Amino acid sequence: MALDNQKETKSSEVAEKSYDVNDYKSHSEVEKGLATTHEQVSDTFVEGTIDGVMEDVDGKDIPLKRKGLNKGNV
Repeated sequence: MALDNQKETKSSEVAEKSYDVNDYKSHSEVEKGLATTHEQVSDTFVEGTIDGVMEDVDGKDIPLKRKGLNKGNV
């Protein structure tokens, strides 16, 4: 029974964690995982859809300009 209580306590500790900017520097596997997951979600949110089209408020599609990262395009 004591082992079950220890597992439940550890599970509760993990479940109570939330992202903090310092998680990137942490040595904890859970905190590093939170930082990685936060970055992936943030990247997906910012990038939007793969088709490179942005929808404005009125529902009109606005194609995004596709530029490379060459010196002349920055």
